[in-house]
Amino acid sequence: MKTASGVFYFLFLAHFITSAQSYKQDQAQLKDTNVLSYGFPEDQGLNAAYINRKVDSIMTRGIQERAFPGAQLLVAKNSTIIYHKAFGFHTYDSIEPVSKKDLYDLASVTKIAGPLPVLMQLHDQGKFNLDEKFSRYWKPWRRKKDKKDLTVREVLAHQAGLKPYIVFVKEVMKHNKYKKRFVRSKKNSKYSIQVYDSLFLNRHFYNKMKRMINRSEVSSEKKYKYSGLSFLLYPEIIEHITGERYEKYVTDRIYHPLGACNLIFNPNGKYPDSLIVPTEIDTVFRKHLVKKWVHDENAALMGGVSGNAGLFGTANDLARLMQMYLNMGTYGGKRYISEATMREFTRVQFSANDNKRGLGFDKPLLDNHELDITKASPAPEASMNSFGHGGFTGTYVWADPDNGLLFIFLSNRVYPDRSHRNLYSLNIRPSLQQVFYLAHKD
Repeated sequence: MKTASGVFYFLFLAHFITSAQSYKQDQAQLKDTNVLSYGFPEDQGLNAAYINRKVDSIMTRGIQERAFPGAQLLVAKNSTIIYHKAFGFHTYDSIEPVSKKDLYDLASVTKIAGPLPVLMQLHDQGKFNLDEKFSRYWKPWRRKKDKKDLTVREVLAHQAGLKPYIVFVKEVMKHNKYKKRFVRSKKNSKYSIQVYDSLFLNRHFYNKMKRMINRSEVSSEKKYKYSGLSFLLYPEIIEHITGERYEKYVTDRIYHPLGACNLIFNPNGKYPDSLIVPTEIDTVFRKHLVKKWVHDENAALMGGVSGNAGLFGTANDLARLMQMYLNMGTYGGKRYISEATMREFTRVQFSANDNKRGLGFDKPLLDNHELDITKASPAPEASMNSFGHGGFTGTYVWADPDNGLLFIFLSNRVYPDRSHRNLYSLNIRPSLQQVFYLAHKD
């Protein structure tokens, strides 16, 4: 019996040691893959009391002064989520409190969360060349004298002189009423693009949008001019290159592998209504409260699936995507984008022309570290290697690889209408971001 007990004890001890070694290896692997996990600010050398006091003060003022009715804020440091809270309510009636599971309309954050990761992957595969003419991928421009020689790099860096925006909704409205040849209240084979409840668009209208983009003027002066027009074209370009629908491709290749399953287009019917935050009471186009449908009219006219807007998400899901960017293309032991491509897309492209932009990504103002918080974008303490993007609805994501800092702010500042601009005048987002740079423990 003693011998048997000794053998059993030896086997148990060996199993315990092996299990412990395996656990340590698993933990080391987890750390190496830079997967987001939750932790405390103190673990990252930050003062939690300072953070809570400052953030609560900024958020309270923002809500009181109607910069936004509510918001989500998530901040990670060195792959550790050190702050993740929800504030306020869906609307100013204070009925539905914001939760961490609430889905926000990401607006122009879609640009770097939708088409851009796919374009970077295609660049890695040699299928999308930055210094090729854009007209190689968008054939109608080959016949346009002012567009045929524009390069992909110029277009992505907003250096091409393209028109900033076209208000396509004017084409489907007349005297504040819908033109019957474009919009109907019931769906059929011709009016098949749903843009809102009981609002269906002529399926050929997208062709009209493309013609207007192709005919739009290009400035002869090549300087920084933000333009969202090319992002309306990237879904079709991606489909031509990959042979797959843009929405399916980005979902299957990016969102689902990352575990960011709530990054979705057209959330109506895909996500609980009570957890979708409304945007604007639209008095012009939809003529109702916009909820579950994309706020941006141009994206709406494309059926809600576009490259300029249309994506919805939570702070938690966006964090996975942005952490992958922060890791220079990897997450959870899987490489999505090469490090060389990440560095190329996130660097300033035309600084000699006073253009701060990367490729698709926004960057700090060229003299940002010298500016006061009221003029800086992002916080002046952010490194010049940092990058991100903002959205018209009141969203903002930013990654700072030099400081290992990830910042995600989601709000619906356009509620009840887009005239509400206190989010900007009160410097809410850079002030919140600055808190986490100044929160070092003494």
